[in-house]
Amino acid sequence: MIRYLTGLMAALTLLFPAAMAEDEAMTTHAATGSFTVQMTPQGEAEPGAHTRYNVTKTFSGDFEGTASGEMLGVFDSAAGSGAYVLIERLEGRLEAREGAFSLVHRGVMDAGAQSLSITVVPGSGAGELTGIAGEFLLDIVDGAHNYTLAYTLPSGEGQ
Repeated sequence: MIRYLTGLMAALTLLFPAAMAEDEAMTTHAATGSFTVQMTPQGEAEPGAHTRYNVTKTFSGDFEGTASGEMLGVFDSAAGSGAYVLIERLEGRLEAREGAFSLVHRGVMDAGAQSLSITVVPGSGAGELTGIAGEFLLDIVDGAHNYTLAYTLPSGEGQ
């Protein structure tokens, strides 16, 4: 199996040398911290109906800045089920770099079982965060929102 994978990587390098070189030049960073969130409902909704929110956040830690976005959700609290999507724009300083980028959220809860995916929107980076890619991990403990942003920047950035 290892011989197969080694051969496959060699073949991919021959077929796509620029892409492989770019991947090797990327270094994954981990930024951590916390944030506060304010959600403002945009109208009333019956159970099972779409609910819309304006969302604002203030971040501290390795990312210092703010975010704003819109969330659309459907929730049935009695059943412990629902789903939401959120697109938000973060602006501020990520470690030593000033800029902005967007996140897209997809959350589903089925009878209490949760699934959550939050990723950097490809091509959304601006300023010194142009080319950022990554995943945002959320951990809520006793009502406190903590994050880890695992991210990469193009070669030469963030070093």
